[in-house]
Amino acid sequence: MLALLSPGQGSQKPGFLSPWLALPGADTRLRWWSALAGVDLLHLGTEAGADEIKDTARTQPLLVAAALLAAEHLPPAGVDLVAGHSVGELGAASIAGVLPAEAAIALAGVRGREMAAACALEPTGMSAVLGGDPDEVLAALERYALHPANRNGAGQIVAAGALDALAKLAAEPPAKARVITLQVAGAFHTPYMAPAETALGAIAGGATAHDPARILLSNLDGTAVTNGGEMVQRLVRQVTAPVRWDLCMRTLKDLGVTGVIELPPAGTLAGLVKRELKGDGAPEIVTLNTPDDLPAARDLIARHGGQQTQGAAR
Repeated sequence: MLALLSPGQGSQKPGFLSPWLALPGADTRLRWWSALAGVDLLHLGTEAGADEIKDTARTQPLLVAAALLAAEHLPPAGVDLVAGHSVGELGAASIAGVLPAEAAIALAGVRGREMAAACALEPTGMSAVLGGDPDEVLAALERYALHPANRNGAGQIVAAGALDALAKLAAEPPAKARVITLQVAGAFHTPYMAPAETALGAIAGGATAHDPARILLSNLDGTAVTNGGEMVQRLVRQVTAPVRWDLCMRTLKDLGVTGVIELPPAGTLAGLVKRELKGDGAPEIVTLNTPDDLPAARDLIARHGGQQTQGAAR
């Protein structure tokens, strides 16, 4: 069984889209999507520096565009399962057939702008907590009124909330844990993003959704969603809900996924899968970062794809 994964914010690198512009139609496609997203995706993906593409309003549509652009060059019939991390879920939903590419790009533009605006309301942030006992880490977060925004497996929980509370967590970390401050604009996937959730919901309600054509996992609980309308509701809810990537990886294991391709900018999710799904039965992984990686990705699909089972959904 072949899984296609779409990464989220923080995976972007300056110039990572440049190699893709050599493919026929890529330039035109990005110009069209730029109009829908309200940002210059060509500039952001090729010329912009690290600080510019760190901006939430710019990064989110850029990442969705990158995933969709690369996915167009893979044989869809061989992809059994798709999943995305955070904003990557919009790309995953489109690849699964729930939303047209244009709708996913437009929603990513709205999501990015509204989350950036919500970040400006209060001084908040995020920190990665690496190691430690998970229950003790969660108890420490609760003690400081912080939220477990991402549970990424492999001993990694991302705390989010007020900056002063994050500072207290860093000063007194849980036993055997390290706290690393993340360079993000605010507390994503927490109640601090409620204004963004409301704004995205008002727009997303007008999108036409179809039921997924392949297994589509949800960050909310790691389950497969079979109804397109429900998936759109989950995409909106996910703005304030924790990303349970640990549960998504558990589902990959439970379904017996044997091949994994991470869409560009690839590396982050592949690393998490490699650390979590190791040993006997560990999936073969391809990180798709440039068109030069397409032959390896297509070969992986040919050898592992086309195994979707209809009973895999919730």
